[in-house]
Amino acid sequence: MTQPTIAVPCPVKATRTPVSPSHPPRQHQQPWLALMLAGVASLALATGNALADEVKVMNSGGFTAAYKALGPGFEKATGNTLSTAWGPSMGKSPEAIPNRLARGEHADVLIMVAYALDDLIKQGKVVPDSRVDLADSRIGLSVREGAPKPDISTVDAFRKTLLDAKSIAYSDSASGVYVETEMFKKLGIEEQVKGRAHRIEKTPVGSVVAQGDYQIGLQQVSELLPVKGASFVGKIPEPMQKITTFAAGVPVGAEHPEAGRALIRYLASPAARGEIERSGMDPIVGAKTAQ
Repeated sequence: MTQPTIAVPCPVKATRTPVSPSHPPRQHQQPWLALMLAGVASLALATGNALADEVKVMNSGGFTAAYKALGPGFEKATGNTLSTAWGPSMGKSPEAIPNRLARGEHADVLIMVAYALDDLIKQGKVVPDSRVDLADSRIGLSVREGAPKPDISTVDAFRKTLLDAKSIAYSDSASGVYVETEMFKKLGIEEQVKGRAHRIEKTPVGSVVAQGDYQIGLQQVSELLPVKGASFVGKIPEPMQKITTFAAGVPVGAEHPEAGRALIRYLASPAARGEIERSGMDPIVGAKTAQ
């Protein structure tokens, strides 16, 4: 049976909200969250538990921390359960979301890098009007816990830090593609870091830094922050940044498309912004859908 749509109001025009130096206190977010979940819970009670669905989600790493924080509230309010498969938005690994779909794996929601989701829309694999931007992500730098934190406050300092590093790790997803193909060239150090800079497949970059396998790790902030054993140094200088937008959409042929749309509205709602900020991402106000 089809899950009813859960309406979450949002502004007409989408704007990006930068993360403040200190995140808003958690209690400031609770009125939004309480009001939204109360409405969702009321609808779930009115329609009965018989309508509860298992919503299958494929989620890329950058949005993981926010998703894990917000998911239980959605499950509790709706009675639905979230079954999640993890993988990068692109690349050759079997876990990559496009490769999962190509093998015939099913999902009700995809959460991934926006331009990779757009490619799937062009291929006819995602319903165009289901696409919603969720958050912007910046690149950060981490070192092993206990190691001195290098200076990355300016472009020159950042360049020197990379040149002085014995080894550099970067991801196999959007941020890593940028680091490998553009950022090193912009800094004029592409040749100097060859042999010392490596793309890390399938594994969070912070993990290999925490293990001591690499001295420096570059990845999206939201993926570096949760890693135990690694110390977050900061965001790389803004002139060297690559902002990656994460978006969500419903695949063509989804078993529970309305439940999937409800989850997307929930993740894009004002109530979700606090957890998105705390995860190290910049929430997007409003919903920008593909045409």
